[in-house]
Amino acid sequence: MAKKTSTKRLVIVESPAKARTLANILGGEYDVRASVGHVRDLPKSRLGVDVEHDFEPRYIVPKEKKEIVKALAEAARKAGVVYLATDPDREGEAISWHLQQAMELDGKPHHRVEFHEITSEAVRSAFEHPREIDMKLVDAQQARRVLDRLVGYKISPILWQKIRGGLSAGRVQSVALRMVVDREREIEAFVPQEYWTIDARLAKQGDTDEQAFVARLAGLPGSRKAEIHSGEQAEQVAADLRGAAYRVADVKKRRQTRRPAPPFTTSTLQQEASRRFGFSAKRTMALAQQLYEGLNIPGQGQVGLITYMRTDSLNIAHVAREEARGYIAQTFGPDFVPPQPRFYKTKSKGAQEAHEAIRPTSVLRDPASVRKSLRDDQAKLYGLIWQRMLASQMADAIFDQVSVEVAATAVGHAKPYLLRASASHLRFAGFRQLYMEARDSSGADEDDERSLPELAAGDPLRQLGIQPDQHFTEPPPRYTEATLVKALEENGIGRPSTYAPTISTIVDRGYVKKDGRALRPEELGLVVSDMMTERFPDIVDVGFTARMEGELDDVANGERPWPPVVRELYDPLEEALAAAAAAPRVEQETAETCENCGKPMVLRWGRFGQFYACTGYPECKTTRPYGEDAAQPAATGETCDLCGAAMTVKRGRFGQFLACSRYPECKGARPILKKVGVPCPKDGGDIVEKKSKRGRTFYGCANYPRCDFTTWSRPLQQACPSCGGLIVAATRGKAKCTVCDWSGEPDSAAERELAKASA
Repeated sequence: MAKKTSTKRLVIVESPAKARTLANILGGEYDVRASVGHVRDLPKSRLGVDVEHDFEPRYIVPKEKKEIVKALAEAARKAGVVYLATDPDREGEAISWHLQQAMELDGKPHHRVEFHEITSEAVRSAFEHPREIDMKLVDAQQARRVLDRLVGYKISPILWQKIRGGLSAGRVQSVALRMVVDREREIEAFVPQEYWTIDARLAKQGDTDEQAFVARLAGLPGSRKAEIHSGEQAEQVAADLRGAAYRVADVKKRRQTRRPAPPFTTSTLQQEASRRFGFSAKRTMALAQQLYEGLNIPGQGQVGLITYMRTDSLNIAHVAREEARGYIAQTFGPDFVPPQPRFYKTKSKGAQEAHEAIRPTSVLRDPASVRKSLRDDQAKLYGLIWQRMLASQMADAIFDQVSVEVAATAVGHAKPYLLRASASHLRFAGFRQLYMEARDSSGADEDDERSLPELAAGDPLRQLGIQPDQHFTEPPPRYTEATLVKALEENGIGRPSTYAPTISTIVDRGYVKKDGRALRPEELGLVVSDMMTERFPDIVDVGFTARMEGELDDVANGERPWPPVVRELYDPLEEALAAAAAAPRVEQETAETCENCGKPMVLRWGRFGQFYACTGYPECKTTRPYGEDAAQPAATGETCDLCGAAMTVKRGRFGQFLACSRYPECKGARPILKKVGVPCPKDGGDIVEKKSKRGRTFYGCANYPRCDFTTWSRPLQQACPSCGGLIVAATRGKAKCTVCDWSGEPDSAAERELAKASA
């Protein structure tokens, strides 16, 4: 007897949190369940791609997903209709198709529903307008998955053979690594060039010294340039200026407007969260996912707070734009609402303009009203998204700007020196009343308020001092997560969903380390990148990878089938693989000889770094440590907690640690405490550097668990000048007190540099 079909409707999403929010909106007639991500994938143990038959993927249901698929299929058999409500992007489309295939839904009424925000209006509209699965998007995602599998599973074994086991290559990650390595090489090859600036302190005749202003040298006699490259030249110019006669040559006044930044895309959200809060791209996306899927708001239930967070579009829904304009008029006044709504168009390559930018699902749900329902990091990110969206629809900021040119006529010169000074005054705040975009560098804001006395052309001036300053050109800065994401997007490398996992991968693999916020390549990263560049130049070529992304977009648009796109990468890859397999192992010659057979030793890579290996292998298997590992275990003055014997420094998988000198008889061990030289404000113990479970650095008392003092910010030795309390590093080289409201620059240059590096 056939089972009776229920009239209940089954809805399948990816995550339990999203399921709870949808269930809150749809009500009891819907059975909302989560697939917990993908339910089918390529097998981990083999390639899983039939290269001979148009790269046909051989998907399987992983063991850990079999029960989930079984339960979903059973629920589908009992339901009247099935709705696949996965995320509104290519990966979400592919997940819906995999669910359809794994659950064998072909004989069951089923539909695809798509919404970019989890609100009652958007969800109900989506269910009123269901559609079929878009196989063009599925094919584009399949092509990406197959390409990534071919690169990873074909090249990674070469890295294992030629460098060491456990390494990986990737279609996007290898390009990102090369970009970091190339930047490091630029920095290493950079030759600083000396240059000088000269400032003159000037005042109007009759004005007091306190009314003086500063003008900078902008042109040498007869020139509109002021290129000074030596101290001798700078001193000669300074001497001329000390004896020169000054007058105002020209005064220009103008009004300038500043437009607000557009609402966030995935890339710009990751960049701004990194600059403002120090969030990694991975952390930003995890928080955004939580805000999108929904949180419990008292009186409202489970509510999705933002629109979909993997997007490269700058579109804003009409209803959201009008809601924002109404809120701005009511909160800030009608002057803060521009005459016409603002529209933005993205400049990124291949942007999917059908999507929306990241915005609050309702600007009426301001950060203060939901603050108690959010964790601190969630509240920070939500506030940022809310402010950026609202500011994007506000009026321009208006500045009054003054630019003054000063002529300095010096003895012995027929033409005068040229100096310039400028001032800026904010006339109308506009969007700046709410939000200003953070900057990658710590340079002065071009809109910083500066003042000048009232000046007119021909006014004579008196000189109060000449200040020459020596400078050196600086190399390009190392990438941060924010600037690397920006560079990847500008070059068309990857897509919004790939930025965070790409950076996490190159850090987790040990190819790149975070030095403060900067990304610095490790020695292993240099070796891997160099081999990839030599043996697989197309794979790590920025232009080639960007073209592949464009062709994947063509697949998504239905302009071409996906197998030829994969073939375009695979054929040259096969040739490169054959050549790389015949290449010698990556090793470095040394002057060392083997103590057992006398043959030369070379440096090779192992799980824990480089080591010496005999070239007589496999007949002679002699190895010995290299670098820090080569030193004999060092005495520390510490004693073992278990037996009282001396402790020595040893090195393991996670770095150095203290081990009992009686090992293996005694296996006492403990981590090495890295002291920062600052006493704990609670009990006076040493504050030491520690690592969280996720690898993030924090600082805590060495007497834990007796003392529970911790801080995420690096403690500084200087005491608070206001209350004497502990101060810690803050943003942009500043410091702040942990007890009172004091903030400012540390007194010593060393502490300022430490604060800058730690921020």
